[in-house]
Amino acid sequence: MTDNFLIERDGPIATLIINRAKVRNAFSLSMWQALPDLMRALDDDPAVRVIVIRGAGEKAFAAGADISEFEATMTTPEGAMEQNDAYEAALASVERTSKPVIAMIYGYAMGGGCGLTTACDLRIAADTVKMGIPAGRLGVVYSVTGTRRLLNLIGSAKTKELLVSARPVDADEALRIGLVNHVLPASDLQTFTYGLAGHIARNAPMTVRGAKLAVKVCLGDATEEEEKKIQEMRINGFQSSDFMEGVRAFLEKRPPEFSGS
Repeated sequence: MTDNFLIERDGPIATLIINRAKVRNAFSLSMWQALPDLMRALDDDPAVRVIVIRGAGEKAFAAGADISEFEATMTTPEGAMEQNDAYEAALASVERTSKPVIAMIYGYAMGGGCGLTTACDLRIAADTVKMGIPAGRLGVVYSVTGTRRLLNLIGSAKTKELLVSARPVDADEALRIGLVNHVLPASDLQTFTYGLAGHIARNAPMTVRGAKLAVKVCLGDATEEEEKKIQEMRINGFQSSDFMEGVRAFLEKRPPEFSGS
């Protein structure tokens, strides 16, 4: 972990904080490069059941890539590809995480910051948010993988509009087009987000992981190995101790206590 990221834990919920509030939590190249290892460590931790990603403070989730670096890092094709590859690997690491990842969004989520939210499973936003992909104002061709994430959320017409207009959308529009799941007053955002995270964390971990993978299969984004894995998970689920605990708890009219096994 670097000073640009903080990790906080509260029982089964881990929070990854993008810690550059002075620059609206903009991502440097080194931060994109560091994110996969951080996500992998949280995914491998058996004590973690839900991951929340947020920006430090309440002015921004992440303003995107740190454009002040671009003259140094993007002036050659090699440098541009290094930046692009680091960004794509960072978002892929979030998307591949087997545990639910929730983006808690205050303020600005622009460019790479907006892209990062689309790699998360759920997006919970304050009513102060501004979200968008300003690639058209930078002469950047947005990636196919990033475009696919948007398509899966908001459909082709709204994806085209967001990309070709390069205009930000506010909280009401983001909710209306499906870019976020919920919008709350900023004062209520944290309570709602962690309430939802706690609700998810109390469910059977295998069921939650299976739900993520099943959606991926249905969207046509899964590998052949992942398609086989979801079938194995379904079979193994009926033989798990959590399944028996769920049945017993239902019959005994009590909340289940899932162990993840």
